[in-house]
Amino acid sequence: MSTVVARTRDELTVAREKLTGTVAVVMTMGALHSGHAELVRRARQRADSVIVTIFLNPLQFGPNEDLAKYPRTLEADLELCDREGVDLVFTPSPDVIYPGGDPGVKISAGALGAKLEGASRPGHFDGVLTVVAKMLHLTRPQVAFFGQKDAQQLLLIRRMSQDLDFGCEIVAVPTVRETDGLALSSRNRYLTELDRQTALALSRALRAAEAVRRQGPSAVRRAARDVLVAEPLVLVDYLVLVDPASLDDVPEWFQGEAVLLVAAKVGTTRLIDNLPMVVGGPA
Repeated sequence: MSTVVARTRDELTVAREKLTGTVAVVMTMGALHSGHAELVRRARQRADSVIVTIFLNPLQFGPNEDLAKYPRTLEADLELCDREGVDLVFTPSPDVIYPGGDPGVKISAGALGAKLEGASRPGHFDGVLTVVAKMLHLTRPQVAFFGQKDAQQLLLIRRMSQDLDFGCEIVAVPTVRETDGLALSSRNRYLTELDRQTALALSRALRAAEAVRRQGPSAVRRAARDVLVAEPLVLVDYLVLVDPASLDDVPEWFQGEAVLLVAAKVGTTRLIDNLPMVVGGPA
């Protein structure tokens, strides 16, 4: 059976009522790639029915960001969904999600949302959480799948679901990478050939850090920084080793689970990547 496409709330309601068993959702902004396909496959393994949302959310873009030029590839996106056995695609326009314009009431990401990506993109996570909350209400899944590449986003969505009792399980799916290590992202298509080669420094930095993780936080940070400093065309926004639950920097004596996060501009494109690791622990 081919994928059902709903564009309005009424169409979604009718199609959603026909889904049976455990329902999973994968939320996207379109420009789908192999990373999104992996999210769908994980959802298919877990659930009886899979919904994909394709919505370019204006609330999470700042005034100087790339909403206007963000890639829009709906026909190809629907083909991918059909190939992967998605039951229902919800692809509304902004006036369907925000019928009164920008909502007067939004979900606040709080202090966690003001760190790292939030410091560089004020209000970004308020926009993310607001649209995720709306999509959870509209699609009514039991489980939702999100990629680990957006580590801070994943943490905030989990906290929102827990703190506000959404009753939806949030499942993390490991970052999908190209064979050369580049993390898959819809924004990768903005990269020139030179930019793409330059961008490999991010994943190289993560691998270099992982190789010395048993030596502790100082070694991890130094190894990653050395790789990035050697690539002058990478303009680093932040490189941090943090507690995965609080996003606070881990102290130098720390041993245990941490995550190394990096954000940098390559050419005109801002990229993020991360790697969870056990610092100071056994091999």
